[in-house]
Amino acid sequence: MKDTMKAQVVKAPYQLEYVDVAVPEINDDEVLIKVKVCGICGSDTSIFTGKYAADKLPLITGHEFMGEIAKVGKNSKGIKVGDRVAVDICLTCGHCYFCRHNDGLLCETFTQLGIHTDGGFAEYVKAPWKNCYKLPDTMDDFTAAFVEPLTAVIHASQRMQPEIASSVAVIGCGLGILHAAVAKARGCCPVIVIGDSPARLEIAKEMGADFVININEIEDPVAEVMKITDGIGVDYAVEAVGNPRTYEQAFKMLRRGGKLTAFGICAENAIANISPYQFVLGEKKVSGSCAGIGDNWAEAIKLLQYGVVKPQKMFSMAVPLSELGVALEELKTNINLIKVFVCPELTERKYFNI
Repeated sequence: MKDTMKAQVVKAPYQLEYVDVAVPEINDDEVLIKVKVCGICGSDTSIFTGKYAADKLPLITGHEFMGEIAKVGKNSKGIKVGDRVAVDICLTCGHCYFCRHNDGLLCETFTQLGIHTDGGFAEYVKAPWKNCYKLPDTMDDFTAAFVEPLTAVIHASQRMQPEIASSVAVIGCGLGILHAAVAKARGCCPVIVIGDSPARLEIAKEMGADFVININEIEDPVAEVMKITDGIGVDYAVEAVGNPRTYEQAFKMLRRGGKLTAFGICAENAIANISPYQFVLGEKKVSGSCAGIGDNWAEAIKLLQYGVVKPQKMFSMAVPLSELGVALEELKTNINLIKVFVCPELTERKYFNI
């Protein structure tokens, strides 16, 4: 195996360099993975612009990856060279208070591959062998690279715990589309998706949303949700944008006793105005959810394998590793792009639904 590889390294905010770096060395409890596909996430843009994890730079970002095992540490079990895998990107200590209480996402030393340590925008990435999940042969590489974002949505849905036939409003038509699809798979209805892109909202409908609301056509989305629910409000609302204003709207959409799932990440100092009066007399509730972890990977693989969730309509294009910087810029300006993949072995762009 060669000693160097191509990688996209964020050297500093707004400074992305396509360079040769050393292939990662693994220890006895790790595996080396040849990256086949890595999806671009909004957090990759946040790291690139210095809004998130700036203290971790320089860094190879990219956490929505799948690949093929290229080398195994001697302690590895159940996987071998050549296996296709998705990887739980969450690295926890296993012994702090939170880990011992089954809350690994709150681990005192919590880190994630591609966010705090080097990730998948490279030819190779290393990971603990215990974090690897073998993929079924019937699953294509692009769908397999969608396992990680689905785990985040599954975890949020488990925190939300919607009842069958309960109503759900989702603000946001990026991963919000996936939140709606998972809600529909859990038997929720009506499922309402709110966003600003006609093309994305159409995909939300095709993936199961009962109603879509275009904020550019409706003056007050809260009033529209109330109209759909006969003035009661929804049982559950998901904020998947990361904006204080839309958090305020989501809270107002809830019926008395309803529950808000906080998923969109705002700036650390952002403040939303939510009425304590409604918490008390309206008995409203809020749950936060930031990522998927552990069993969520096996759950996501099974949902994709059996077509319970079919995200392929969200796939926009795949680009060579060398074009990551260009793709990040295009995602800022083209609202109709949803999921863009990066492939180290690709030599020219591949388009899906556009």
